[in-house]
Amino acid sequence: MKFKLSDILELPDRYRRNLINSMHGFKSVSLIGTADVEGNTNLAIFSQIIHIGANPPLVGILVRPDSVDRHTLQNIRATGWFSINHIQREFLEAAHQTSARYPQNISEFDATGLTPEYIDDIPAPCVLESQVKYLLEKLDETLLINGTVLVTAKVKMLQVPDEMLQTDGFIDLHQAGTLTSAGLDAYYSVNPIARFSYAKPDQPLLPV
Repeated sequence: MKFKLSDILELPDRYRRNLINSMHGFKSVSLIGTADVEGNTNLAIFSQIIHIGANPPLVGILVRPDSVDRHTLQNIRATGWFSINHIQREFLEAAHQTSARYPQNISEFDATGLTPEYIDDIPAPCVLESQVKYLLEKLDETLLINGTVLVTAKVKMLQVPDEMLQTDGFIDLHQAGTLTSAGLDAYYSVNPIARFSYAKPDQPLLPV
């Protein structure tokens, strides 16, 4: 199949959403934990997570337009904090269930049975069940051309099990059981293929 823009725009809504969301390939997927100023918690599944920089460690998340209430964005704006938590197979169904549109007074932690965990007195809840998690403080937000909001944040805390952290700082996500996603509702486990040395002209790649 070959789709021109005019063809894409004429597709049924759900078919078009599935097509465009899956054409980018595999994406990271995580749970974002927030709380409002009164401490009421929220948990939402996100696959729009962007590495921005390592020094300082900066991360971006994309929040879709405000056609409905976006509790995650509202809480980040109110407190300035959020957590990102990797998803493992053991709680995948609960993680996906957080995509349901619960009212603001219902915590997805309560609705799915996942456990809020607070670290270092930071007001955003992490997911206790998650192996790899990090806490972030909002720096900025940018309104993009289609009404999507890009939130830029600085990593303030990263927690990784000792046995999953390699001597060069690489996190063994396969050992952690971190899942990946495609489209809006498909999840995958991953198997390592290779790590290579830093690529330089006229030098052979070496396995790491």
